[in-house]
Amino acid sequence: MVPPSGVTLQISLAPTDYPHARYILPHQLRQWGSQVDDVLLVVDMHRSRTGRFAVEWEQRVPLLEALVSEACARDPRVRAVTVDYGAAAARRVADEFFGGRPVPTKDLRGGPFYSYFYALSAARGDLVIHADSDMLFGGGSEHWVADAQALLAADPDILSCSPLPGPPADDGQLVAQHALPYAAPYPAFRFRHFSTRIFALDRARLATRIGALSPSAPPLRGRLRAAAQGNPPYDLPENIISRAMQHAGVIRVDLLGRDAGMWSLHPPHRSAVFYETLPSLVARIEAGNVPAAQRGYYNVNDSLVDWSSARAAQSARPWWQRLGLLVAGNPHAPPPKLL
Repeated sequence: MVPPSGVTLQISLAPTDYPHARYILPHQLRQWGSQVDDVLLVVDMHRSRTGRFAVEWEQRVPLLEALVSEACARDPRVRAVTVDYGAAAARRVADEFFGGRPVPTKDLRGGPFYSYFYALSAARGDLVIHADSDMLFGGGSEHWVADAQALLAADPDILSCSPLPGPPADDGQLVAQHALPYAAPYPAFRFRHFSTRIFALDRARLATRIGALSPSAPPLRGRLRAAAQGNPPYDLPENIISRAMQHAGVIRVDLLGRDAGMWSLHPPHRSAVFYETLPSLVARIEAGNVPAAQRGYYNVNDSLVDWSSARAAQSARPWWQRLGLLVAGNPHAPPPKLL
């Protein structure tokens, strides 16, 4: 199949991602490779001060570098860039997406902020398919990108598209997300909020329908968390974009697409059991071997991975750490209130 022209698959990586990226990056390239003509691996070497975005950083840098180099060597379409935090690059990103306002390096959790927009700026394609390094994809359709492009062309009120959240349920409905159906010849749903985990975004439409974004502070609990952990006091990018979407009257559409379509799964925890299970989990997802109890659910649940030890470890954390998990943000939760 000849891939559509002007489409970039952009995958974000950081050294902390290596334990799962070693299996998931090749999987992502297999699932999307036939549908894009440009693949951009964006590597963020700006370490957060604390938390899961900083764990075992130095040990994992050479491992991630080797993984990225191998991916580039295997396919001439794959290229890699390191996020440039220099003054000239920062001005370019600020001018392109924030009306010249300075762009925060990280969000309140120490998670990526600037790097998302640097990646959008560095992409060659007009349509950018972004995936976080931990996102899993089933269905394997070679037509999903074309289906998404057709929806974007037909409806100027669609800002972005994403694969169906979770493998399709027998009745075609979502189980764990709240969304209205969107009229299409296959399961599709409309959302009023954005997710930075996975999206297909037309950069020109972002500029014309949204315009300049504005970094904003999170609610009080988020500001307290940022102060306690020494992180910048800025809300998550997906919340900022979601509020701008609501002001502009545009939506996100998640679609399965034709035939087997394309759907996404997100692992909610990082545990020893998860890493042990990951190679077989990837194989099952690519083969479509998904139990009925997982269908309709966006987060990988216990029917695929036994999360009991991860939940027990989470419950054992001090209350202030558990509070941080609660304010970290959930892109599939109801949209944030307008400011």
